[in-house]
Amino acid sequence: MTRRIPIVPAPAAPVEAPAPSLRAPPPLALYVHFPWCIRKCPYCDFNSHPVRGEIPQGQYVDALLADLETALPQIWGRRIHSLFIGGGTPSLIEPGQLGRLLDGVRALGNLVPGAEITLEANPGAADAGRFAAFRDAGVTRLSVGVQSFDDRMLAAIGRIHDGAEARRAVEAALACFERVNLDLMYGLPGQDPARLASDLDAALDYRPGHLSCYHLTLEPNTEFHATPPPLPDEDCAAEMQESIEARLAMAGYEHYEVSAYALAGEACRHNLNYWRFGDYLGIGAGAHGKLSGRHGIVREIRHRHPRAYLDAAATGAFVRETRQVAAEDLPFEFMMNALRLERGFPRELFEAVTGLPLGVVEAPLRDARRAGLLAIDGERIRPTELGRRFLNELLQRFLP
Repeated sequence: MTRRIPIVPAPAAPVEAPAPSLRAPPPLALYVHFPWCIRKCPYCDFNSHPVRGEIPQGQYVDALLADLETALPQIWGRRIHSLFIGGGTPSLIEPGQLGRLLDGVRALGNLVPGAEITLEANPGAADAGRFAAFRDAGVTRLSVGVQSFDDRMLAAIGRIHDGAEARRAVEAALACFERVNLDLMYGLPGQDPARLASDLDAALDYRPGHLSCYHLTLEPNTEFHATPPPLPDEDCAAEMQESIEARLAMAGYEHYEVSAYALAGEACRHNLNYWRFGDYLGIGAGAHGKLSGRHGIVREIRHRHPRAYLDAAATGAFVRETRQVAAEDLPFEFMMNALRLERGFPRELFEAVTGLPLGVVEAPLRDARRAGLLAIDGERIRPTELGRRFLNELLQRFLP
């Protein structure tokens, strides 16, 4: 939301941060990026590339495994708790190549037994037979990018599928997987609260374990940013957000993160690791990573274009950019993740994953609490309803 927050006391900056010192690295996840899609959606700012000819899947899996092997010294001895394959449209991958990738990850990395392995899928880019093959290859959770069940809305945002294909994909996913996430979008061109309510009803008819509901935003370097479509106004979008929260709460879903709702026990483990400021190794074209070590926290970015990434396999130089996170930036980076969670975080987590004492943010925590944006209940710090509604204003208080 972009609505302004009521006037509150001016924020206090964090005190100068000492050098971080981690007692032990946080939990580790693995992210794998599959950069190809059938067609680039006009709102998408992800690293996705429309297919031109045949996808070099075998060569790409070879490069992914070489990338992982090259990165092993950075994660030596650490266990991988979850694996997420995103894109792009990962459901375009051939099941045999996916199986080879997962076998390679198990052979090279220390993947814990029962690790959550998630694959993103789009209606129109996979069928029921392929979903079953993905399950047999080792995928345990499927995230289906439905976005809407409304033909008019799907056409307005440039999706390649229609409502009937969306329903078939959801039914096929539920037939193959115990854990299924559905992605919906709202604030779409021409959408009103009634159309959104129809989408929510359609999704809830399937009773998925997890729903993600994202507000359409016009991101730079997208077709929609260059040529904006007519979108619902701010008040209408706010009404839609409130209706989502109320409808899903009535249906028994916990609003556990800004855009995420889950039935009991169905929260996404991989994404929870991000929001708790855990570590993640990112492999694949354009993948980002965050890794903690004795000398602090490092962020990495792989070569973005698929061709450049494939070419890097010859030398093992997959990483395009490496950045040490400065101590003064850590409080904001932590809060930017942890305060997305409705239940916030326990006090001890801040020091455990940043290596800094909580005292470095004592002043902004106090002022945010006084402004009604934060609640500090015993050992837990969480955003209030006001803080969740105006999250950006809350987070700005932790900028260095």
